[in-house]
Amino acid sequence: MKKFLLLATGLAALAGSACSKAPECTSEELAKKAQEMTTAVQEAVTKDPSKATELMTKVQDVTNKYQGASTPAEACKAYDEVIAAIKG
Repeated sequence: MKKFLLLATGLAALAGSACSKAPECTSEELAKKAQEMTTAVQEAVTKDPSKATELMTKVQDVTNKYQGASTPAEACKAYDEVIAAIKG
């Protein structure tokens, strides 16, 4: 669970760095997506703790894919992909 929170924090930092560059995806929308992702991770791990490593790998793959993101639109897309991967 700690690793998921670290990945979530990394993704949030990515989103925050992209936030001021374009209006497509607002800070409020990014905050909502971050909360949705955190909730999805908590629910998934609570439901089936044995899938924690698998979920962490999926989250890490998406985080790596968008590591160089520089626009809010890319950050929002990264959150959407992470949420979809978690919810499977």
